[in-house]
Amino acid sequence: MMNMNVLSSSSPSHCTCGHWYVRHGICLACKEKPSLVQSRPFDYIFSGLRLSQEAVSFTKRLTTLISLHTHKKLHLVLDLDHTLVHTCKVSNLSEGEKYLIEGEKPCLKLYQSRIIKVRPFLEDFLKEADKIFNMYVYTKGNLEYAKELVITKRDSPVTKTLDLVLGDERGIVIVDDRVNVWPHHKRNLLGITRYQYFKHKDINKVLKPSYAESKRDESESSGALANLLKYLKEIHNGFFSCDVQEELDTKDVRLLIKGPFKPHGC
Repeated sequence: MMNMNVLSSSSPSHCTCGHWYVRHGICLACKEKPSLVQSRPFDYIFSGLRLSQEAVSFTKRLTTLISLHTHKKLHLVLDLDHTLVHTCKVSNLSEGEKYLIEGEKPCLKLYQSRIIKVRPFLEDFLKEADKIFNMYVYTKGNLEYAKELVITKRDSPVTKTLDLVLGDERGIVIVDDRVNVWPHHKRNLLGITRYQYFKHKDINKVLKPSYAESKRDESESSGALANLLKYLKEIHNGFFSCDVQEELDTKDVRLLIKGPFKPHGC
């Protein structure tokens, strides 16, 4: 996460200010009210924050260098819906799934009119991945239930893009169940099986029962997230296998991913 004091003190002086970092219309360096035409909103980091193109490029490179050299971390961008969780409107639950709203159930959460199911192994996955990655969650869903989970449809309404991720593309791994939503970043992309716990109301009744209806789920130990974690560790080890620190300034994780690629068991 960016430190606002650092941004303010490291920006250009008042007389030469390029208005790199602006919040609520006020430049953090010179305190003037610049034009916002050449800047981009980053509200998911701080409300009202906008960065100029120069600031975005500078921050991406600086963040990547610090992550690689100081913390030995890459960046990991995770899709939310059907990758980490499955959500469904309560009104769309099938007759065989309505038992889920009776009393508390593990890994299930009711949020307003929705029911959210966490994918098996998610807690362990996030805990382990956090040791070797700086993580972002990116969803094409609305802000309603994902407001604590960063980049949403409001930030990127058309397609998903790494423009909003403050890291160089050469150090970013994407995980998503859909390839087509990343038209410009397929080389960074790892595919994962779509997680579908509930049955949508418009699905043909002749299809097999949903996980919820059959009261079963993906495997914790050998499911998609468990296998994904193993592969991510391999990528991390491969990236940091060089003996010369200077190589980290140019090394590209996309050469290891060769995306779009779906790892075995994912």
